[in-house]
Amino acid sequence: MKIYQKQSFKESFKVYLDIRMLRILLLGAISGFPWVIIGSSLSLWLKEEGLSRSTIGWAGLIFAVYAFNYLWAPLIDRVRIPWLTNKVGHRRSWIILMQLIILLSLVFWNFIDPTANLALVITVGLIIAIASATQDITVDALRIEQIGKNEGKSMQAGAAMAVVGWWTGYKLGGVISLNVADYFEKLGFQNYWQITFLILGIVVIACNIGLLFVNEPQNSHRHDSQKKTDLAIQKKLGASNFLTKSTAWISGTIGGPIISFFNKNGLKIALGILGFVFLFKIGEAFLGRMSIIFYKEIGFTKSDIAIYSKGLGWITTVVFTLLGGLFAIRSGVIKAMFVSGILMASTNLLFSLLAWSGKSEWLFAVAVIFDDMAAAFATVAFVAFISMLVDRTYTATQYALLASIGTAGRTTLAASSGAMVDWLNGDWGIFFVITAVMVIPSLIFLYIIRKDIKLSEK
Repeated sequence: MKIYQKQSFKESFKVYLDIRMLRILLLGAISGFPWVIIGSSLSLWLKEEGLSRSTIGWAGLIFAVYAFNYLWAPLIDRVRIPWLTNKVGHRRSWIILMQLIILLSLVFWNFIDPTANLALVITVGLIIAIASATQDITVDALRIEQIGKNEGKSMQAGAAMAVVGWWTGYKLGGVISLNVADYFEKLGFQNYWQITFLILGIVVIACNIGLLFVNEPQNSHRHDSQKKTDLAIQKKLGASNFLTKSTAWISGTIGGPIISFFNKNGLKIALGILGFVFLFKIGEAFLGRMSIIFYKEIGFTKSDIAIYSKGLGWITTVVFTLLGGLFAIRSGVIKAMFVSGILMASTNLLFSLLAWSGKSEWLFAVAVIFDDMAAAFATVAFVAFISMLVDRTYTATQYALLASIGTAGRTTLAASSGAMVDWLNGDWGIFFVITAVMVIPSLIFLYIIRKDIKLSEK
């Protein structure tokens, strides 16, 4: 890892004034918004329809598609959407198509009763998750390609802005969702959640309009490098016909990004990186999956949750994400990962105090503030870390692979969070202590490989 000279705080902050950061902010918001639809909104909808904690927890398995979106990421890198790609560009065309699928799914939810058609509700949620996960592949690639490959500090600042944008989409989307649902419920509408989903569809339309203001760099080098890989494989096959060309295209599309990653890092370091990425945010995911259920059970209303967890949490997240980006720029992304991991584990214990003390608005506010502070530090460091590892020839695929592995730990294992609370007989305090301990294995992996990771932090 290269050693670099620290800048002054003022010089470090100037990187946020780059116009590209505003575009990255918007991309982050587009990426974060669908999570509130299939996360908080869907969970609370099912809760208020009388479904059990375990059922809600297992319904969260739809998030598992984020863990496997790398499987079709190579297609996103190479396949062009007919007509739309020529009009708005390769990356933006994929995002718009996925946004349209999310919009149609929200409209369809308006006609479904979850108590009578739970399987259909979850199926539509799965469609939203697949569209969102596919969208994320392209959003992340477009975000990375806004920054030059040797602009390490701009990449870390861009990671911070992406996280601010993601949490803006997620938190403010949650404020809209919860307050709208609460408003229509008080007016006496029985289908207040279905109405809420229609209103969220308007936000999706606004996201598409905003996307048109994000420039898409023309990257002929990426296409040339991909073609060279195809030709090299075709040459080894020893013939030039439709079958060998197809085989070369498929092999280069799927195998090229993986081979590139292991060649760059070496087998030992590559496996260490994958282990760290998989384990880093498991504890946060367990807490996040059950947090809104915990808030509801302890006695907070939807409006309380909107104010403290969504509104107040968003402000805290924005501030500490920007500070986290500056910390990563000035201290290095590896050190930032260690600090944020320790912060995540420590702040989870505040929820144990809240569980054991009972409903307390001031303790709720403190827990949310410090949890969002830790999450902000952790996320910006994590995003910068994997962004600085990717090969620009396979931007979408390699980032999706690393992000998916991280998501795999958070989604597949965290699906059992509701069952864990039930197994603990509803002892939320012990549950949150367990989530705090979950970060330790990932930090062990990072400590082992810390000196050999190849990052550009100029």
